[in-house]
Amino acid sequence: MGLLKKKILLNISLSAVLLLGASCAKFDYLYEQGVGQMSILSKGKDNQEMLKSVRVPKNHKEKIQKIQDLKKYFYHYWDKKETKIYSQTTMLTNRAVTYLVIASPYQEIKAVENCFPLMGCFPYLGFFSLTSAKRFAKEKEAEDLVTWTRPVYAYSTLGYFTDTILSSFFEYDDYELAELIFHELFHTIFFVKNQVDLNENLAMYFSEHMLEDYFKSINQLDYLKFQMKKDADEKKLKHQVVILANELQEHYKSLLPKTKAEGEEILNEFIEGRFKGEVMKKCQELDIQPKDCFPLERKWNNASFAAFLTYEKSSNDLASLQKKLGLDLKGYYNWIAKKYEEFQNQSSEEDFETYLFK
Repeated sequence: MGLLKKKILLNISLSAVLLLGASCAKFDYLYEQGVGQMSILSKGKDNQEMLKSVRVPKNHKEKIQKIQDLKKYFYHYWDKKETKIYSQTTMLTNRAVTYLVIASPYQEIKAVENCFPLMGCFPYLGFFSLTSAKRFAKEKEAEDLVTWTRPVYAYSTLGYFTDTILSSFFEYDDYELAELIFHELFHTIFFVKNQVDLNENLAMYFSEHMLEDYFKSINQLDYLKFQMKKDADEKKLKHQVVILANELQEHYKSLLPKTKAEGEEILNEFIEGRFKGEVMKKCQELDIQPKDCFPLERKWNNASFAAFLTYEKSSNDLASLQKKLGLDLKGYYNWIAKKYEEFQNQSSEEDFETYLFK
């Protein structure tokens, strides 16, 4: 189901640990994440050393070489100077590199933001330790919030550090890997301060649309057609989930649950009585096997719906805007970059996403 389930922006830097004005809890969080990040960096080894080592399995070497090729293609495609990102590889002890926690109120589908001095606000927090992630989720649940915790296999430090290839990347097939690397590298050429959702959606949009040009360039047209058909069906399925999530949101507005228990009852009745049946019908219509019908596998609650809706809405907005402008992908990127320059030179209090789509 694309990169939404696989990646996260790391929203801290080690220097943030020194910020004054942060609460003790936030200070502890920033410190723990800084230590975790430095641990990953310290274990990184030069790619050429990894490729020559007899201790590195052949299939891992092939992935490292593929990532180097994707990196070269990306910067040449956008006519940008290569950075040192992904010049080293870190072998992890676990399959996941970090764990994401999103919290939402029980009476509506809305991600609760976590804010930090100078760094802005984020609709989730990431933890290198599963124990810490579970502890944070438990704290949020005690505040009558609904939470969703999931493993994450890739992230970006947004230039705070020089990111390494992570062994968790090796879990992806060639199509997923290309999308992932293009996604993460996009953050190195374009980033809007304090707008996590927009940054993620821009990276997702441009990485997805680069795939066609890339696989054509390496003469894998049949593979490309298969994956594009799969993606098209998946988008139709995602659209069905969006429709159903919006229905649930309207139920909350009309029924106005007064307690968390009432909210859970509304959610469970909707999932069992409406959601599962409509999703199964859509999968059958698209000839998607039950085992591949991802909405039936996920545990849905307000927090997981909130994460899903955030990404899907902005992705559709970006597609509509490109169509309206009538620009190809490179022209569209240049137009957005120019709009951001204009935005930075004006004094309006609106955010860039509002400025971009108005």
